[in-house]
Amino acid sequence: MTETKEESFIGKFMVLKGAMRELWLIFGTKILTITAYGLVGTSTLGLWLSSDLKLSDQSAGLVIASWSSVLTIFTVMVGSLVDAIGIRKSLLAGFGLCVIARFIMSFFSAPWIALPLGLLPLALGEALQTPVMVAAVRRFSTTRQRSIAFSIYYSMMNVGFLVAAWTFDRVRAGLGEYGHYAVPFTGIQISTYQTIILLGLMFTIPNLLITYFGLRAGAEATDEGVKISPEAPKYPEASFLNSFSLSCRDALKDWGRIFSNLWTQPTFYRFLAFFGFVVFVKLILYHMYYTFPKFAIRELGEGAPIGHIFGMLNAAIVIVLAPVVGALTQKFTAYKAVVIGTTITALSVFFMAVPPALFQGLADGWLGNLIGHSWLGLAGPVHPLYVAIVLCVVIYSIGEAFYSPRLYEYPAAIAPKGQEGSYLALSMLPYFVAKFFVGAISGFLLVRYCPAEGPRNSQMIWLIVGGMALISPVGLVLFRRYIQVHESGRE
Repeated sequence: MTETKEESFIGKFMVLKGAMRELWLIFGTKILTITAYGLVGTSTLGLWLSSDLKLSDQSAGLVIASWSSVLTIFTVMVGSLVDAIGIRKSLLAGFGLCVIARFIMSFFSAPWIALPLGLLPLALGEALQTPVMVAAVRRFSTTRQRSIAFSIYYSMMNVGFLVAAWTFDRVRAGLGEYGHYAVPFTGIQISTYQTIILLGLMFTIPNLLITYFGLRAGAEATDEGVKISPEAPKYPEASFLNSFSLSCRDALKDWGRIFSNLWTQPTFYRFLAFFGFVVFVKLILYHMYYTFPKFAIRELGEGAPIGHIFGMLNAAIVIVLAPVVGALTQKFTAYKAVVIGTTITALSVFFMAVPPALFQGLADGWLGNLIGHSWLGLAGPVHPLYVAIVLCVVIYSIGEAFYSPRLYEYPAAIAPKGQEGSYLALSMLPYFVAKFFVGAISGFLLVRYCPAEGPRNSQMIWLIVGGMALISPVGLVLFRRYIQVHESGRE
């Protein structure tokens, strides 16, 4: 009996045996993509804006809000463009833009150069990656492979975040929080945060090569087998520039047609309502990107291993749990898994919303010794806030393993064939408000409750965040009958 169950569990993963090569290449490029994104677009971004571009907390927050919003707008717009021009071309364009943008951000600190020529193109480059790679997982996996494929994809994403978090702390420890690095053979010195961004550039370049040489245009996995429909040039007689211009014109026409058609589908409105509720729990993640780094440095001191205590721990747990949870909940609808996961995740943040002194006993005991001395290598007594953060991240990660991979599966499962890119991109639409809100409010929350100097009441930040996050599971349960949509391949 035990042997049968074991074989059944392993069999859930074995559905990927024989998967087309493009699926495995997407898993690999996802690791590199997220490593680069984690090094540039998360914890580093706010610190780079304040340290290198000399912006205040509020100004840095508004820049982050604007950038995140532009990124979301681009993501929404390129979704239908992807359906029109294909996965391979979209990825090549995205990786190329990111290489250029990260180069400028690495070597220029004048705001009038670094923002419009670096940060803005980076938003478009990132937008040409995330929804495209999710659409690629759907395109390169069969119905039986879909749930596990998205779980593995999500684990690979967290491998990237783990590498990025480890690198982030290593560079800061080696150069100092506000140190400099001499670029070999150039005589140029760049800051600690510019060095981290430069490493993001180094992780982006291999993706260009993998995509160009590895992905076959027009390849698709079907339940009947692999199909390849090579893309024929639409204007074989035209010059390169003229062909490119005509192709862009046609793609924009197709984008307009596909995008307009979405708003005539009743399913689409229910789909947006679903993500409208989910976005409240996602506020936690954005605050971890934009509010947490300065909060942790101010409460725990310069050089605090913030990459370890959020990025690495979160990624390590999700890497292990996401495939296991995906296998064990394979028969669950994505909607049900999201309700369970968002409930756990929303409750986790309250560990940081209470006074750290409540965890003093744990900090002085074996748990504090394990976290502070054995893992983080801290000297002296362990600050109880480390224990609070670790408990928060552990519970948060368990919830994330339930719901976050299924957020990719849900739009892929309900989208009409040929509109996967549009649905996957437009699933980001509710995040537009969330990213702008978090980016804009993060600076003001820091100034009000966790300033660089003066009295602090940092727990209020997380009490506010946790209260808003609870809207997600409560809303999904109360309005389930109105917004849940049938998922392809499920009863």
